[in-house]
Amino acid sequence: MPEDYFGERVAARYDEWDASADPAVVEPIVDFLAALAGDGGALELGIGTGRIALPLAARGVRVHGIDLSTAMVARLRAKPGAEAVGVTVGDFATAKVDGTFALVYLVINTIMNLTTQDEQVACFANAAAHLRPGGCFVIEVGVPQLQRLPPGETVRAFDVSPAHLGFDEYDVAGQRLISHHYRVLEGRLDVQSVPFRYVWPSELDLMARLAGMTLRERWSGWQREPFTRESRKHVSVWQKPSA
Repeated sequence: MPEDYFGERVAARYDEWDASADPAVVEPIVDFLAALAGDGGALELGIGTGRIALPLAARGVRVHGIDLSTAMVARLRAKPGAEAVGVTVGDFATAKVDGTFALVYLVINTIMNLTTQDEQVACFANAAAHLRPGGCFVIEVGVPQLQRLPPGETVRAFDVSPAHLGFDEYDVAGQRLISHHYRVLEGRLDVQSVPFRYVWPSELDLMARLAGMTLRERWSGWQREPFTRESRKHVSVWQKPSA
């Protein structure tokens, strides 16, 4: 089972640190996902503190989630509306829940928390196993920023602000990176380093094919902005064949 990097120390401040919890950011995501889920339900892999699951459930969508972190799930369960969301604690690459769904989704680079190709392939297979015929699997993930690394360099700053310093350290040969975060909390330096496996769009498409799904659409954002060579991230939708 993967190591849990989102224990109590992180969970206690996760919502405070998560700028993407802004309603202006969340609303287009929920619009996109609700349209795909319809009345067929949605399964979130890596549900965390419920940033997306709770407003999606508030739209009337049946939502269930899987997450490895009991500390993050505890934050979700303490929020208004949490009684409408089912949660399974476990590895979202392999954990099973009852029933099938019209939609399975992963947001904010969560697929990269699986740090081997085998784990990522297993995640696609698990998503497909939970989809009803014709259902969709959605992933939001960054495009690897290797072209922004100067020759010979392995570290790229992704956030430099008074409250937070963030650096990605790349292992190009191993297709891995470690995100280093530095913050001052209560007068002391807090350091967190989290490993990821970055993944290319074409590689994800192959994982989908191995799981019996095909690419339906790909955008550079939740409002269906075109995906181009300049895009920093993509929102991809793969579909399971209809019966």
